[in-house]
Amino acid sequence: MTDINKLELKGFCTNSIRSVFHTMLSMEVSVAETDPSMELSGSKVVGCVGFAGDVVGNICVHVPKQFARVMTAAMLGMEVDEVEDDEEINDVIGEVSNMVGGDMKSKLCDAGFPCVLSIPNVTSGSDFKIESKGWMRHEKIAFQHQEQLSMIEVFIKSVV
Repeated sequence: MTDINKLELKGFCTNSIRSVFHTMLSMEVSVAETDPSMELSGSKVVGCVGFAGDVVGNICVHVPKQFARVMTAAMLGMEVDEVEDDEEINDVIGEVSNMVGGDMKSKLCDAGFPCVLSIPNVTSGSDFKIESKGWMRHEKIAFQHQEQLSMIEVFIKSVV
């Protein structure tokens, strides 16, 4: 079993988010150089999945609300102005976080940390932030598609 502190979480997340956006949304994303304390301001949508087993943790995908609409249109083959309600947006953000989380689960299992994934939950609104305390590892990676800045966070700790 690998030491949890030696896992390349940033690389796992970066590869996963690129793959999901390319395959499911036909969008290219790149890592954005930002201040690690960066928070998205304004209206946003956050999809999170948890994992539990030899490791526990959460993966949260944070996107501005307008970009969530663009992502929804891309995944559903629609124009942005055809996205009518938050339910469609929440479903797409939940599915994106589930796919990113599933990829992370696979990488953790391959590294000797068997775990299972929770169903996604989605939160939307303005002026809130997700905080989580007591983790062995916390990675925050900003990524962007064109001018749209988003973020993925991973919180993880070993329980073995």
